Amino acid sequence: MLETLDLSLSLPRDQYVSELTRRQIQLRELSAQVYQQKRPVVIAFEGWDAAGKGGGIKRITEKMDPRGYVVYPISAPEGEDKTRHYLYRFWRRLPEGGQIAIFDRTWYGRVLVERVEGYARLDEWKRAYKEINSFERQLKDFGAILVKFWVHISRDEQLRRFEERRRIHYKAWKLTEDDWRNREKWPLYEEAVEEMLLKTSTRTAPWNLIEGNDKYWARVKMLTRLVEIMSEELNYKPADPLRAAEKKDRSAKK
Repeated sequence: MLETLDLSLSLPRDQYVSELTRRQIQLRELSAQVYQQKRPVVIAFEGWDAAGKGGGIKRITEKMDPRGYVVYPISAPEGEDKTRHYLYRFWRRLPEGGQIAIFDRTWYGRVLVERVEGYARLDEWKRAYKEINSFERQLKDFGAILVKFWVHISRDEQLRRFEERRRIHYKAWKLTEDDWRNREKWPLYEEAVEEMLLKTSTRTAPWNLIEGNDKYWARVKMLTRLVEIMSEELNYKPADPLRAAEKKDRSAKK
């Protein structure tokens, strides 16, 4: 599935700024509908290290009312989370009606990092596909809006971003020894990702694959898909702010 993605896709900056603004304003309008309709929303982000998940989340939330969403950065489980079923820490973070929860890394860690690094036994991660599909089915049956993103970049692009992070002081905190170690296992992770996409992209909860080599393209595609999915789920079509502004300008010139 990953080989079908065209990582050469890109957007010029002027088009990026225009489309980003359009989608951010529409998302703000849709988030108000989420609150009014009391629908819980779960947005799940997975992808390679340095793929741009954090940058995408920042653009999604930039114009939203901060009272309407929460972002959960997920790392290795600790404390109580470590002693319970792996889905427990996600169940307890699910949003109430009218709220949006964004997960930066998710329950898919069970079939990715825990599989590759040996933190989960063979029987545990193989069983997880069925458990995850059931978990997502329950969310949808409850009335939740569930959107899943996999952000894909090439191995060469990841190396370029790692080197950039190492070189630029204010980005250096993002780069860890684990990032370099995980990179050495790229083929194993790629195999795990392919199986994950195949077994968990269901009619109920399909994956949205994002070509991430060009950050402008990736961010606009993320926001566009999110607007499309939320519009359909909420049965509400947000206005196009740029089209309205253009119409107003034409009227003023007359």
